[in-house]
Amino acid sequence: MDQFSYSLGVILAQNLTNQGISEFNATDLAAGLEDVVKNNSLKVSAEEANQIIQSYLRKNAEAQHGANIEAGIQFLSKNADRPEVIVLDSGLQYEVLKEGIGDHPAPTDKVTTHYHGTLIDGTVFDSSVERGEPATFPVNGVIAGWVEALQLMKPGSKFRLFVPHNLAYGEQGAGQMIKPFSTLIFDVELLRIN
Repeated sequence: MDQFSYSLGVILAQNLTNQGISEFNATDLAAGLEDVVKNNSLKVSAEEANQIIQSYLRKNAEAQHGANIEAGIQFLSKNADRPEVIVLDSGLQYEVLKEGIGDHPAPTDKVTTHYHGTLIDGTVFDSSVERGEPATFPVNGVIAGWVEALQLMKPGSKFRLFVPHNLAYGEQGAGQMIKPFSTLIFDVELLRIN
């Protein structure tokens, strides 16, 4: 039983450190485990515990990635001053590189696009253009910044999108290249509404 209990602790600690949690009070952690297992009255409900954990993780992530947040704010602020850039209430910024013709897609439509995505430092993280293969997906099946922008486009349009982190991959980031709280730039060409 000692080895089993210790092994549970090892696995739990690995899961915590994988989520960026390296500091905690082991006594209180053990008390919380014991109270649940022994059906004791809890100091906080499971719902409150979830809220406390999510709040802590969000603040921890913001502290760790404050430079990404600040870089995005500075970039978008300066970018918004350019006359060709349109700034929407959501915070999404875009410029029209080429205007298309026809109808705008609806959120439930499927579209085929070519795109080229970069970080604000110019690093390419994904590009259907470089792969030479357009991407087809539902309008409402992509990041919020794209959902909003695609509905403003007509077939043949090409927009450059400047997507704040909260309309992109937020506090999670995506893959190895898109760090949490990253502002992203996409050149998006709407080839057709399927």
